Amino acid sequence: MTAPFTPEQIEQFRTIGLRLDKAGTFWHQGTKVEHARLRQALLRWLDVRDDGRDVIKLDDTRYAYVEVEDAHLRARSARWEERDAEGRTSAHCMILWDDDLERELEYMTLSQADDHALYAKIRSLRGRIAGSAYHAVAERVIATADGYALEAVRAAWPIANAR
Repeated sequence: MTAPFTPEQIEQFRTIGLRLDKAGTFWHQGTKVEHARLRQALLRWLDVRDDGRDVIKLDDTRYAYVEVEDAHLRARSARWEERDAEGRTSAHCMILWDDDLERELEYMTLSQADDHALYAKIRSLRGRIAGSAYHAVAERVIATADGYALEAVRAAWPIANAR
């Protein structure tokens, strides 16, 4: 019977040379990950540990570290959906992320970078909103005394500066 792996060995096994670049391309030890389904699986397995490290996570004990250059996910498109509630209409922003899942924008997490791209949280992940998705979201950005805000769900949500 062999001895179990030491914590140091397990940490080495988790460092597999996986990187996600700003454009959303995965690289494994310098080679581009080109298989579309593998890429989608990796995007859906993205997570952030309690210590802040980015991982590809299958469960609490099976995960590997990934270097994320900018954001975990990129918005592929955005659309506004009008909903009626209590006799009043409100606008909700729906974002289709590159993991192929559409979610409502988490308005209170919005921030803007120096290159004008918007960022928002998706669960514990960072999402980048640029290109055509940015233009769709920006339709409802307004100037305020404190900077800018997004008008959605009958409120003006402040847009912070990304750090």
